[in-house]
Amino acid sequence: MSPHVLVLGGTTEARALAAELSARPGTRVTTSLAGRVTRPGAVAGELRVGGFGGAEGLADWLREQRVDAVVDATHPFAETITANAARAAAATGLPLVVLRRPGWQPGPGDHWHPVPSLAAAAGLLPRLGHRILLTTGRLGLAAFAHLTEPHFVVRSVEPPEPPMPPHTHVLLARGPFTVAGETALLRAHRVDVLVTKDSGGAATAAKLTAARDLALPVVVVRRPPLPDGVTAVGDVPAVLSRLDALGRP
Repeated sequence: MSPHVLVLGGTTEARALAAELSARPGTRVTTSLAGRVTRPGAVAGELRVGGFGGAEGLADWLREQRVDAVVDATHPFAETITANAARAAAATGLPLVVLRRPGWQPGPGDHWHPVPSLAAAAGLLPRLGHRILLTTGRLGLAAFAHLTEPHFVVRSVEPPEPPMPPHTHVLLARGPFTVAGETALLRAHRVDVLVTKDSGGAATAAKLTAARDLALPVVVVRRPPLPDGVTAVGDVPAVLSRLDALGRP
């Protein structure tokens, strides 16, 4: 029987991994997406969209589909699915490989304010500035909804969901972005604070360079920790090496 790998996707790395695995003769690859993006890009292999019903539902699906290995290549802030994947892999005895692109690191000239959560970011903003570029995704705006004085420019791929701060201007855009474009955006909206999650990767890193060049403070929400006993690898070749070492495809 062909080996079957489940890739929990939604990232550029997940798409690249699915392509690599699908190119291996006799390997079945299923990529699972949460369904929060209305127009996902093409994915090699099979595609599944929607939730599993928690860790138990995922474990049942792994058994029913005769999965041989699970790769969690979700967004670094997809905390719930990562926890469910760890529990389901443990329940089924399957190997789990977690793929996380490296986080961003501050450099000379950066004015970063690391915080543990969106709520902590909101608590810091009143003393940093009044015109804020918020690039933390469309689902976490409730953490900032009580801030009635600042003006927010919210950028996301999909339209954000309420509640939102009362003074909000929404920009719908998808990376990759350029330093020149991000600098122009910050200047056009007279932004004096940038708020971002530590997503890592090159596609959206240009805003950090632009903020450094303009000497703007950046509030960086740190990644949630991985479940106990779970470690991550940083790129697609490392995932393939780990699967090969496990005797999987």
